[in-house]
Amino acid sequence: MPAAIDRRLFMGATGSAFAALVASGCTVRTPQTSETPQLTNMTATTDMYGPLKPDPNGMLNLPEGFSYRLISSLGDPMSDGGTVPDKADGMGCFDMGNGQIALVRNHELLPWDDMGGDVTSGYDTMPDGKVMAGGTTNVILDAETLAIERQHRTLAGTIRNCAGGTTPWGTWISCEEPGSRGLELTNHGYCFEVPADADGLVEPIPLKAMGRFNHEAAAVDPVTGYIYETEDKDNGLIYRFIPAEAGRLTAGGKLQALALVDGTRDSRNWDSIGMKVGERHAVRWIDLDDPESPNEDLRERGAAKGALVVARGEGMHMGDGELYICSTSGGAAKVGQIFRLIPGRDGADDMLELFFESESKDQFNYGDNLCVAPNGHLIVCEDQYTDVVDNRLIGITPEGEAYVFARLTMQTELAGACFSPDGKWLFVNAYSPTRTFAIQGPWADDAA
Repeated sequence: MPAAIDRRLFMGATGSAFAALVASGCTVRTPQTSETPQLTNMTATTDMYGPLKPDPNGMLNLPEGFSYRLISSLGDPMSDGGTVPDKADGMGCFDMGNGQIALVRNHELLPWDDMGGDVTSGYDTMPDGKVMAGGTTNVILDAETLAIERQHRTLAGTIRNCAGGTTPWGTWISCEEPGSRGLELTNHGYCFEVPADADGLVEPIPLKAMGRFNHEAAAVDPVTGYIYETEDKDNGLIYRFIPAEAGRLTAGGKLQALALVDGTRDSRNWDSIGMKVGERHAVRWIDLDDPESPNEDLRERGAAKGALVVARGEGMHMGDGELYICSTSGGAAKVGQIFRLIPGRDGADDMLELFFESESKDQFNYGDNLCVAPNGHLIVCEDQYTDVVDNRLIGITPEGEAYVFARLTMQTELAGACFSPDGKWLFVNAYSPTRTFAIQGPWADDAA
């Protein structure tokens, strides 16, 4: 639905209290551990779709039966007179009605990067008055043909817009990750909201009550309206924001940090096993004061109160009554974990489970953004940190088996994986130079 209509439905359904709202998007189930035969130095334990086929265009290798279209690329002309910016990162897909879908795409640009043309207004500027480069672009597509009907800049003046998340009322929450590379700016590190139907630059309102920290992803529980957030730090936390008004994030609210009832404080498993795969832990939530955090110390203050420490929380996806969270460098091998958070209903405790922990780089190496396929499998974007990268889309089955679904042959990361509302297309970005792909294939089929 267009954002304005969907927001009215959401507000009507909830009123001043949060009531049930049917989840939009794909359903979610459970994860796994392994991969598929096609990388030169890999030993696969799960052959889900068969070996990957070399891409004649030299960009993205896929299994037999799958294909991709290149939707949008760095430098393509946009309808607002600019060109498609670089560093495409997190992304969400929306049903706009009238045979249209929209992609809202982050661009993780540094303040001085090229933003693809002159922008005259935005959240913040450089000392010379130039608008800072980070932000979002919206891409409006014909839902059947995927032809671009228009694409344009929608958020400007922010920095390092990494990931984010879709809302049930038709907006994208775009999150800044400023806390590195000398960008510890006291007026950055916030979330911003971008309507999927925005026809130009939106008013850039920082959602300060959602916290100021090294943001990564956000995900909305459509039943309660609560928003969960990840933090890309070695000692990051998992946050929960309870809006004061349903569907109106600018009205403020309460920020909390996740803690475990049993007192476990470290999920990383680096030095000792704090959490075991498959075990569920009851959750409690710690209220956090001063969410604007001028000292950027929310995680330290939360940890001091007993909050659970997570290694570089990044991708997050809300499914059917459960939330998946990717820890990029967690686990004994320090190459990645995936958690499942199950919000409690009817007075039950929320529960947190370590679903998957990679045992080797071949199996799963530095997961980032993630989403859920129509068959219930997780699709996880890799973001390896090596001089020569070999980034893949890793699938994880409901039984906890990992496999390689795709391999990017470009020397960059994969990001922004999300499905079209009908589950037909998987959209994903190559980070730099920007490439936005649409992948189609037999998602609902069983193993090859």
